[in-house]
Amino acid sequence: MTAFITQFLKNAACEAMRRGLLAFFACVVMAFASPATQAAEVTQLRMERSDESVYLSAAVRFDLPPVVEDALIKGIPMFFVAEADIYRGRWYWYDKRITTATRTMRLAYQPLTRRWRLNILPGAISVTGLRASLSQNYDTLSDALAAIQRISRWRIADAAEIDAAARHNVEFRFRLDLSQLPRPFQIGVAGQRDWTIAVEDSRQLVAEPLRDMSLTPDPVRETAKEAVK
Repeated sequence: MTAFITQFLKNAACEAMRRGLLAFFACVVMAFASPATQAAEVTQLRMERSDESVYLSAAVRFDLPPVVEDALIKGIPMFFVAEADIYRGRWYWYDKRITTATRTMRLAYQPLTRRWRLNILPGAISVTGLRASLSQNYDTLSDALAAIQRISRWRIADAAEIDAAARHNVEFRFRLDLSQLPRPFQIGVAGQRDWTIAVEDSRQLVAEPLRDMSLTPDPVRETAKEAVK
């Protein structure tokens, strides 16, 4: 009887140890399997339509990682990219992409004035350069980030490109573009979770009528047109 009790206690102790080890390894796996991106969320995504254009408004929420803020303060500009694709549904094949819009936002700290400079430009920075950008200055980093996180009535397509009789979907993406960092810096941050900010959302295109028909032109688009002239 004593031997049976002793063996039972040994088995119970082994089982408790086994469960403890499984719980420990599960925690380790969950830690390494956590998303490789900073918590980011699209909190608003709305489309509006006038007789000539389709506009997108969006709000993105994210916390700027300390390592990114530190790099900014040390004089390294950061580039945030917003992209919007419109797809027309096809029952017989994959949906057809009919248009793509891109907006790049360059954020830099100016030590002499202790202000933050934000350049907003249409397209990718490698194509347009900063010559076609709209420049704004902010007293604080939080104000500059608020401007980056809010996109108001961004023109993403001509109204004529949207077939009223067809179904359309919009795919919206927002990310911190690490490819624009200085080359030695890119090597150092490659694969680091703290440097990754990315989020995307997609939904059916239901464009509301433009409420304010006296809407002023998109300042980024107009700035680009003036640069071309």
